[in-house]
Amino acid sequence: MTHTPTVLVIGGGSTGCGIARDLAMRGLGVTLVEQGNLTHGTTGRMHGLLHSGGRYAVSDQASARECIEENRILREIAGHCVEMTGGLFVQLEDDPDEYFQRKLEGCRECDIPAEVLTGEEAREREPYLTREVKRAIAVPDGAVDPFRLCVANAADAEEHGARIETHAAVTDVLVEDGEVVGVEVEHESGPGKRNHAESGTTEQIRADHVVNATGAWAGRVGEMAGVDVEVRPSKGVMVIMNTRQVDTVINRCRKKGDADIIVPHETTAILGTTDVEVDDPEDYPEERWEVDMMIEELSGLVPILADARTIRSFWGVRPLYEPPGTGTTDPTDITRDFFLLDHEVRDSLPGMTSIVGGKFTTYRLMAEKISNHVCEKLGVTAGCHTAEEPLPGSEDFSVLRNYMDEFGLRSPIGRRSVQRLGSRADEVLKTDEPNPTICDCEAVTRAEIQDAIEGAGSDLNAVRIRTRASMGNCQGGFCCHRMASELHPRHDEETVSAAWDELVQERWKGERHALWGEGLSQAALNYQLHGTTMSLDREPDVSDLSAFDSGAETATDGGERTIGSRSSSDPRSDGGRSKGGRHGD
Repeated sequence: MTHTPTVLVIGGGSTGCGIARDLAMRGLGVTLVEQGNLTHGTTGRMHGLLHSGGRYAVSDQASARECIEENRILREIAGHCVEMTGGLFVQLEDDPDEYFQRKLEGCRECDIPAEVLTGEEAREREPYLTREVKRAIAVPDGAVDPFRLCVANAADAEEHGARIETHAAVTDVLVEDGEVVGVEVEHESGPGKRNHAESGTTEQIRADHVVNATGAWAGRVGEMAGVDVEVRPSKGVMVIMNTRQVDTVINRCRKKGDADIIVPHETTAILGTTDVEVDDPEDYPEERWEVDMMIEELSGLVPILADARTIRSFWGVRPLYEPPGTGTTDPTDITRDFFLLDHEVRDSLPGMTSIVGGKFTTYRLMAEKISNHVCEKLGVTAGCHTAEEPLPGSEDFSVLRNYMDEFGLRSPIGRRSVQRLGSRADEVLKTDEPNPTICDCEAVTRAEIQDAIEGAGSDLNAVRIRTRASMGNCQGGFCCHRMASELHPRHDEETVSAAWDELVQERWKGERHALWGEGLSQAALNYQLHGTTMSLDREPDVSDLSAFDSGAETATDGGERTIGSRSSSDPRSDGGRSKGGRHGD
């Protein structure tokens, strides 16, 4: 019998899921392992920008060309994951004309459609832009849902025979006779973990080739195999606002720096970002001042951000790669290109290849390149079809219509459901059962929740990733318990309670740096609902009152009024949205 080559892919982010899909479509036996949920790492912590390439048109034109090419492909194969918002590179009165011209010329050199708008024309598109806008360059930026896209790739990989293992952390790379032959994984114990092996067990998974697609964690996997992978993790902070203050991606037209982009995403706007090198992709300081800086800086582009409600913040780590000998000291100068590391050629260690660097927008291209490489290694001649074959949900976009009458849903809810599900809407939403709205903020109905539970088991964070339930303004305050109730009766009370608690804890992680004003009120309400009313906080401890926003003004000995830890004589003091007032936790 002919042997089917097998490949083990480490990493369940965009690149890993893309590789699993590509190789499975070519007929190889594929297993993907991920230490957490899909998108656990960098992919689940990005700002949702589908690059036109405009951000790199001056500094990294090779990456810019890749971005615009993949931008066009993703619009075709993943239409239900993409919103073509368009983008503006905005020049303010004090921004240099020379850089604006270089940006415009760079876009055109890279085949990126670029149109110059006057300040008045830019404000017609985005009325909340500052009146200080001088002119702008319009480019085909977009917004993409990384969670939906990764799940679609993983689902398609499974349809082609792949095995997808989440909550399966790699604890060792197996090297025998100088060759990588597989990995050892530990399956996380506890309810709701979606894997095919018994929870709490260790398993050796052998394969003809191992692909290290772990992004910022690639160096750790390399160490397990005894090779160096020189990843330089770079932290970026993002802030999520309560509504879409803009409907177009807004970029500041100046050299790359902190706080220079606003991405409209679903019902929110995401502010970004910073670029700070860190030693460890999981253990780095959470600098709370970055949240304040993000709002203060970007309010210069869109003034109403200064008075908007912040619902959460989060940090992601870019997997930047610096080729040996480059000697770059500033992470902002490191190329955003990707690199394929053949460890047989580079380190005399056959059986493993690493893929590092790159961007979310180019995930499919990265997957194609490394899949070509692996197939060449294994003597497989099948070609790549991922640029032509649509992902599940994007096969037929004629399904995107008003579902109010057909499914008995209010029009906005039906529209949002169909936008998420794409061509799967008929399959998921046509049900004889009652289909109430479970998550009001994101308009997620019971049918979507139940469909996600079919694929995710009792892991409510995996359900969240698939549906966006609990990711809206209330951050799960009014829907976490509803989501948990949907697990009954197929799961027992202990499993449901543990899943509910995990979801609430995950929501709290992003809220704790936005505890001021209405955000603090919402967090306090969520605590009362889940911790007190529903007894989720089984060991309440509210003795440390300093954990809450100080709120009211107090007088100092010198007669100076203070708010939290910032003096009101400080020109940045803003009546409760100050650094001290925000971050008393």
